Amino acid sequence: MASHIVGYPRMGPKRELKFALESFWDKKSSAEDLQKVASDLRSSIWKQMADAGIKYIPSNTFSYYDQVLDTTAMLGAVPPRYGWNGDEIGFDTYFSMARGNASVPAMEMTKWFDTNYHFIVPELGPDVNFSYASHKAVDEYKEAKALGVDTVPILIGPVSYLLLSKPAKGVEKTFSLLSLLPKIISIYKEVISELKAAGASWIQFDEPTLVLDLDSHQLQAFTSAYADLQSSLSGLNVLIETYFADLTTEAYNTLIGLKGVTAYGLDLVRGTQTINLIKSNFPKGKYLFAGVVDGRNIWANDLASSLCTLQELEAVVGKDKLVVSTSCSLLHTAVDLVNETKLDDEIKSWLAFAAQKVVEVNALAKALAGQKDEAFFSANAAAQASRKSSPRVTNEAVQKAAAALRGSDHRRATNVSARLDAQQKKLNLPILPTTTIGSFPQTLELRRVRREFKANKISEDNYVKAIKEEIKKVVDLQEELDIDVLVHGEPERNDMVEYFGEQLSGFAFTVNGWVQSYGSRCVKPPIIYGDVSRPKPMTVFWSSTAQSMTKRPMKGMLTGPVTILNWSFVRNDQPRFETCYQIALAIKDEVEDLEKAGINVIQIDEAALREGLPLRKSEHSFYLKWAVHSFRITNCGVQDTTQIHTHMCYSNFNDIIHSIIDMDADVITIENSRSDEKLLSVFREGVKYGAGIGPGVYDIHSPRIPSTEEIADRINKMLAVLETNILWVNPDCGLKTRKYAEVNPALKNMVTAAKLIRTQLASAK
Repeated sequence: MASHIVGYPRMGPKRELKFALESFWDKKSSAEDLQKVASDLRSSIWKQMADAGIKYIPSNTFSYYDQVLDTTAMLGAVPPRYGWNGDEIGFDTYFSMARGNASVPAMEMTKWFDTNYHFIVPELGPDVNFSYASHKAVDEYKEAKALGVDTVPILIGPVSYLLLSKPAKGVEKTFSLLSLLPKIISIYKEVISELKAAGASWIQFDEPTLVLDLDSHQLQAFTSAYADLQSSLSGLNVLIETYFADLTTEAYNTLIGLKGVTAYGLDLVRGTQTINLIKSNFPKGKYLFAGVVDGRNIWANDLASSLCTLQELEAVVGKDKLVVSTSCSLLHTAVDLVNETKLDDEIKSWLAFAAQKVVEVNALAKALAGQKDEAFFSANAAAQASRKSSPRVTNEAVQKAAAALRGSDHRRATNVSARLDAQQKKLNLPILPTTTIGSFPQTLELRRVRREFKANKISEDNYVKAIKEEIKKVVDLQEELDIDVLVHGEPERNDMVEYFGEQLSGFAFTVNGWVQSYGSRCVKPPIIYGDVSRPKPMTVFWSSTAQSMTKRPMKGMLTGPVTILNWSFVRNDQPRFETCYQIALAIKDEVEDLEKAGINVIQIDEAALREGLPLRKSEHSFYLKWAVHSFRITNCGVQDTTQIHTHMCYSNFNDIIHSIIDMDADVITIENSRSDEKLLSVFREGVKYGAGIGPGVYDIHSPRIPSTEEIADRINKMLAVLETNILWVNPDCGLKTRKYAEVNPALKNMVTAAKLIRTQLASAK
């Protein structure tokens, strides 16, 4: 009876790691305090899996920030700007790479495949002097062993590591990162040798890039890498784990042909076609780690259906060679349903978080071995049936309205340049108008007010008064800084998706359903369990209150339908696009109510548009078509004089720039500073963009305060490729996670830089 978990959340059931990290960063606690919280979390996770009966328990899935950064540390691939001395990498160097420090910026962060997790992108080149500089994988294996748990240590595979990297600044963009394979393989050999010496009998290499569209040269790199590692790996059982999508036939054949490999881990939830590849050709005597329990959603597994799948596979690979597993790491799901005290019993019966998924994996493994827990299986079947038939799930009117959308493409009647002229007459903005993205710092006092209101400890009148005071403070600050288009600062909002979900029907909410987004940042995705509609206006009161405090334009702030979809746990009983269209109709109602209330600038954030992009190029156009259509639905009914903004953050936009243009927003603000201004290269290559655009001029994810000169230099770089009359000046993202001591000087420098360039442009005429 064999069961396996690909990986597990690190933050802890109550975000213990988050609070320990932030306390350490704020110098309120010591490195030892942080290490103690971390080791307690690790030991409780190992014990939980051992107690549940899991046979192959992972180690080295814990991370203080990110698993790719851990691999960069293991390989000693520290960019020179961090002044690392070559010793074992400690917290100082590690967190400087992740977060930047007073003198140097952080490394780039980007989405992990199509999830809402972010990883730190390695910066490599021909001169990197790799060395074995972090013994974390071996230390954690030994730590578990000392607790009596024999684990499977997990490493990010060498080929995926290189394919996820980028050429460092100053290195030719055409540099072949895969040419570094022999250099990093020698470090991997050292790690493997230490793991063997410590007693490991299995090792797992995560090679998720195998699910991407790879060319023959890239596929050959896998063959070469594992051939090179073969002698080092002899005596070990080797599992190659892939996840998030199907493998192409070529990638599958490459995988099963790898030398020295004992087992293959495949995602059978998102990889719906992979099962056919297994049935047509599975190597004799090898293990299949079958990922049948969804690691990326919170719905309880349909155990009867999974058991049928496993029995089919057992006939192909053999009884003793089939291992029940999760589809990917459970990092992407919430930690434990036990901590959910507010969800009603019906909805709760439909769900499984990471801790419950561990139990599901084990129950399936036992059933496969002839020890089926009949009571567990019948309770599961009853929950599946109740979800299918519950009246809470279906709303006929919503289904009809969404179905009626298919006949139109929902474009605004006038083209963007005519709209921008009409808007400029109304708004009368200077060239290079300044704005911010939406949120302002959320102080402890503000969080306390929201928490107490939620717990009925303060009256609604007192809550509204406190929020109005906060909005006034933010409006006054922006006027003092002389920002052109203002925001209300979003003091009433906990999270840009949860805030809307709480006011829409068809959503449910957790108390502790936190999922790591990056570093210590966690999000609590809403659960979309049924048809979505908007019972009443959601933001109109706060936006019009804020507009009444100033004569300057005040942006209405909404989250777009695609982002609400991609940042929620979405129902899996209808296609995603159908749910997205339902959300778009709800946001459309809100946009039109804001316009009626006198809000002339409305921002509809689509921060997560790109992250929903399927991993396969062949599936891109279908996704982009419905995603962009959903955005246009939200604002197709407004007047030409109403300016529609959208915002997007961390992603590689260059390959979807034409879809972004097709969204037909009047102004787009977009992350730019941390990705080394990659975005601007699109415009250098001749893409014509006629709408307003604000590539971020500074990175808000770092505490560093940029100088006026630095921001002015960035604006000048933008003006080299963008027209003066379309460029906006703004930070990369919302300011919610920053402190006022960082925000005030940074915004002051930003406005000063914009004015400086305006003066230079005027005198150059």
